[in-house]
Amino acid sequence: MKIGILGSGDVGRALASGFIKHGYEVTIGTRSPEKLSAWKEKAGKSGQVGSFAEAATFGDVIVLAAKGTTAKETLKMAGAANFKGKTIIDTTNPIAEAPPDHGVLKYFTSLENSLMEQLQAAFPEAHFVKAFNSVGNAFMVNPDFGGVKPTMFICGNEADAKKEAGKILDLFGFEVEDMGSVQAARAIEPLCILWCIPGFLRNQWTHAFKLLKK
Repeated sequence: MKIGILGSGDVGRALASGFIKHGYEVTIGTRSPEKLSAWKEKAGKSGQVGSFAEAATFGDVIVLAAKGTTAKETLKMAGAANFKGKTIIDTTNPIAEAPPDHGVLKYFTSLENSLMEQLQAAFPEAHFVKAFNSVGNAFMVNPDFGGVKPTMFICGNEADAKKEAGKILDLFGFEVEDMGSVQAARAIEPLCILWCIPGFLRNQWTHAFKLLKK
């Protein structure tokens, strides 16, 4: 399977390397290919760098790893026709361009309308699945928590797309919890706020969420 990644920041590079580790071919879409020269050299033949449109065309599955403030514009540059009918794993969070307040991030969305809902409405022929937004990039690929699998909460409207994302998450070492349709992103996106508070207050960034069941 081929993966197209839209975004060349820490999240995009971490996931791209994870996919290559597990035998996938990857193209990272970026506006700044020069900053990926070191990553490209390490990735070898399995990793390519191109435009957003080239990455979207290349990927059987797309990973949206842009900043929340630029997510919609990134998808526009990728070209809706290039990901029609494809699964888009949406890692984004609607983090506002403002500093945290007592360690609490500020969002530009409300609890009645998540960023993923906005993206799904703007690109209705793509199959968005929220994932990877509630853990740091250092723990996105096979994290070691003493043998305990962390939980990754996902949501989306298409069952097959969630199954596709779930297989990837299982391979990457997560226990998957499907929270339902796109509206559940209203609850999943704010998990990033909670995850970041210990980091901002105490410089603790080495944790993940776990859902316990009886």
